[in-house]
Amino acid sequence: MAARVSIQAEDFDVAAEIAALRRDDPGVGAVCSFIGTVRDRSEGASVSAMELEHYPGMTEKAIEQMIDEAFRRFDIRATRVIHRVGPLKVQDQIVLVVVTSAHRGQSFQACEFLMDYLKTQAPFWKKESTPEGERWVDARVADDEALQRWGIASRNG
Repeated sequence: MAARVSIQAEDFDVAAEIAALRRDDPGVGAVCSFIGTVRDRSEGASVSAMELEHYPGMTEKAIEQMIDEAFRRFDIRATRVIHRVGPLKVQDQIVLVVVTSAHRGQSFQACEFLMDYLKTQAPFWKKESTPEGERWVDARVADDEALQRWGIASRNG
């Protein structure tokens, strides 16, 4: 079985990742996935590219802890989180979250929980290229509010 977390510069194959997660598990009745991509606009500004940075080792550990929490909260069978780093172009895939479970409700909830947690708590730093130059992206209030739905206070200040 593949690792639960992968931080990588390379793109990922969604179908291959889902197939690998389902393989040899006849108890899977639901698969929920989320794919995040680079948009051409952010906060009203045109975006031509993005660069993501992380702390190797620390980032993977933080995401593993998020996955452990998802297993405590939801009746799920397996998860896979892939997050890309390095330079990315508009429409490139950034993140993949896949969750399997016996029933769809648990899979949907766990997938959304993991994405909300990733957006606010995972140690990634995002820099966007705009016509005005490069800028680091701050945490968004809406992302912090999404995390609060799960009873978790954001560590963003």
